Amino acid sequence: MDLQAHERYCDEIVRLTGELRSAIRGADLDASVPTCPEWTLRDLAVHVGGAHRWAGEIVRTRATEALPDEQVPAFTPDGDDPAVLDAWLADGAAGTAGALREAGPETEVWSWYGPDRSAAFWARRMTIETVVHLADAALAAKVPYAMAPDLAADTIDEWLEIVAFAQSEGDPEAAELRGGDRSLHLHATDVPDAEWLIEFGEDGFTWRRAHGKATVALRGPLTDLMLVFNRRLAPDSDRVEVLGDAELLDFWLARSSFG
Repeated sequence: MDLQAHERYCDEIVRLTGELRSAIRGADLDASVPTCPEWTLRDLAVHVGGAHRWAGEIVRTRATEALPDEQVPAFTPDGDDPAVLDAWLADGAAGTAGALREAGPETEVWSWYGPDRSAAFWARRMTIETVVHLADAALAAKVPYAMAPDLAADTIDEWLEIVAFAQSEGDPEAAELRGGDRSLHLHATDVPDAEWLIEFGEDGFTWRRAHGKATVALRGPLTDLMLVFNRRLAPDSDRVEVLGDAELLDFWLARSSFG
């Protein structure tokens, strides 16, 4: 990752956290999150803020292994006051972005993703973590959600990379994403060239940015494709269209639901 892309991710961590703060400001923090029903809106916000601080501390300390939560300063907010939560989210995002900027993209640090153990990994990962959970928060708070096309596309790319890595590492669910002569096509109707072709082989699956005839196609606006792909929007929503073998899409969504 080049420095410009790294800086963009750092900016987005702060900006998207600002959108998250706006989404939950004045909302019922005890409301259940429909897409994460085990969480309240407060739980969701604390999860995002804690993830930011955890990743930021890994980068700041140049950690060579995972850090226990108790080693992360201010890992949770001090009390239930919404104003405290808001300030804690803002400070955590700013601190994490600052640590990432100071490190630069190439600094080696621990990560759970074998192909990339760098600060750049955490800049991208925390950006996309916030992209997805911002959708959760917007749904729970009943406020609009929109995502920049490049970030929505990057979210799909990153998840495909993670699922492929999980399959290579022997994850039992990802291991089932195989079987020759089947394929899944994602086709954004509002962004040129935002298309993905996922092909199932006997040894696993492969993917590429491409147009092609497939066993099943998912068509719709790019943000909605991203939300379906991340199980934040049902594939039978009237915001998207499924053409072909809908069971294969369901199969993919069920076997890539870890994490």
